[in-house]
Amino acid sequence: MLFFPLAITVPVAALAAGMEALWGYPQPLLDRIGHPVMWIGALIDRLEHALNRADLPEQTRRLLGFVALALIIAIPVTLTCLLLGVGYTLLPAPVMLLMQAAMASTLVAQRSLWTHVRAVATALRKQGLRGGRKAVSMIVGRDTSALDEAGIVRAALESLAENYSDGIVAPLFWTAVFGLPGAVFYKSVNTADSMIGHLNLRYGAFGMASAKLDDLINLPASRLAALCLMLAAPRQQWPHIWRTIKRDAPRHRSPNAGWPEAAMAAALNTLLAGPRSYGGKITQDPWIGSGTSGATVADLDRGLHLYRKACGILIAGLLCTALACMIAQ
Repeated sequence: MLFFPLAITVPVAALAAGMEALWGYPQPLLDRIGHPVMWIGALIDRLEHALNRADLPEQTRRLLGFVALALIIAIPVTLTCLLLGVGYTLLPAPVMLLMQAAMASTLVAQRSLWTHVRAVATALRKQGLRGGRKAVSMIVGRDTSALDEAGIVRAALESLAENYSDGIVAPLFWTAVFGLPGAVFYKSVNTADSMIGHLNLRYGAFGMASAKLDDLINLPASRLAALCLMLAAPRQQWPHIWRTIKRDAPRHRSPNAGWPEAAMAAALNTLLAGPRSYGGKITQDPWIGSGTSGATVADLDRGLHLYRKACGILIAGLLCTALACMIAQ
C-alpha cells in the first residue's frame, strides 16, 4: 500500500504535527544517527561535486542539474516507499500509521524554529546587540554585523514567517496529500534549493531546476501559511492583513515568501523586508507592510506569540480535516 487515501495521509499529517510540537527531534537521536535532512544534504553534496563541473558549458550544467534533481527526489522517495512496503507487510495498519507520522514529524520544524527565533529575543535582552547579531546570524543569510536592534528583529521576524511556511506548513501539506513519501519529496526539493538553488556563478545553471521546482511546490503552502497567520491575529485586523497581503506579497522577489511575511508585517503593524546586505552588497528590496521599521524585541515576542497561535490553527485544521476524511471514507 504505497498510494494512500486521504483518510490515511491527512491523519498522518495531523499526528506528525502534534508529535513534533510535543517532542521535536530528540537530541540523543540526532547525536546517534543525525537528521534526515543531513542525509539528504549529503546526497546533494555528492551529486553536486560529481556533476557540477566548472569546465562544462552552461547548457550542459543546466541539464545535469535536472538529472541531479531527479536523483535527489527519486532516491529518498524510493527508499521511503520500500520501507513502507515492507512495514505494511509485517505490521498492522494502525501501527504503520503511527510510524509514518513519527517519521514525517522529523521533517517538520515547529520546535526548532521557535527555539532559534526565541534565542534571538533572549540574546538581545541579555547580551545586547552583539548577542542578538550572533543569534540571528544562525537563522538568516544576510550580513548581520552592522544590524541595529530593529534590523535584528526584522530579520528574525522575516525568518519566522518564511520558515513557518516552508519548514512547517509545506511539509505538512505534502504529507497530507501523499503521506510520508510526500514529506520526503518536499524536503528533498527544499533542501536542494537551499544548497544549490542560488543565483551565482557556481549554482546559477546547475541549481536552476531545484530553485524553480521549489518555488512551484511551495505555492500552496505559502498561501495557506499567510491564511493561518491572519487567522491567528485579532479578528478586527483581518481586513487590513488581507489587503496588505494582496498589495505587498507580489512585491517580494520570491513568489512565496512575500505571503507569510506580509501577513506577519500587517499583524504586528511593522515593516519587513526592505534594503539589506548580502556579502557586502546592498539589495534594494521594497518594504512590506505599512507600519514602522523601528521594530523592537517586544515585537519579536508578539511575532512568536502569533506564530504559536498559527501553528495551533494549522494543527486544529489538520485534525478537523482528518476527522472529515475518516468519516467520509
